[in-house]
Amino acid sequence: LPGDGPASDLDHCYSKFMRQCPSGQLSLHKFKKLLGLQGLDPQGDTYIRRVFDIFDLKQDGFIDFLEFIAAINLVIRGKIDQKLKWYFKLYDADGNGCIDKKELLSIFTAIQAINGYTNMSAEEFTNMIFQKIDVNNDGELTLEEFITGVEKDKDLMELITKSFDLSNVLKIIQSGRRHSI
Repeated sequence: LPGDGPASDLDHCYSKFMRQCPSGQLSLHKFKKLLGLQGLDPQGDTYIRRVFDIFDLKQDGFIDFLEFIAAINLVIRGKIDQKLKWYFKLYDADGNGCIDKKELLSIFTAIQAINGYTNMSAEEFTNMIFQKIDVNNDGELTLEEFITGVEKDKDLMELITKSFDLSNVLKIIQSGRRHSI
C-alpha cells in the first residue's frame, strides 16, 4: 500500500505532535493531555511523571519530537533487553542503580491505577518478582539481576510486558483516539 509504512507513520506522528504542540516542545501537562490522562490520582500522576522524565532525554522539562520518536521506537520496536533496561530505569526511582521493594511497589501501584490491570495485588506482584529474581536475597535488584531474571522466566516476562505495556499509550498518541480511563 502506498502511504503505508514507517515513513508515513512518522509523518502522521509528526503532524499530530506538531498539532498538539506547535512549539515542538511537549510539557508534562501537554503530555498528559495528549494521552487523555488528566485528573489521575497522585500515584498515577507520579507514574506518568516518571515516564515523562525518562522520555525527556535532555532533562530540560520538555519532550521534543526526536525524544518522542526515540521513545516510540523503543517501546514499540525495541529489542527486549532495551525494553528491560528502560523498565529498570522506570522502577529505579532514586536512580541509584538498584530497585528495592519499595520502588517496585510504588511504581506497580501507580501502573495499576492507570491500567486497572490486576489479577494480583501490588504487594503480591512485588514479592513474587523479588522471590524469583533477587538471586543474592539482598532485597535489591541490580540491572543485571533484573534482566537475567526476567529473560529466564517466560511467565514473568509476559507479566511485566503486559502490565507495563506502554505501547497502548503510544498507540493512542499515534491514532489520535481519545479514551477515558
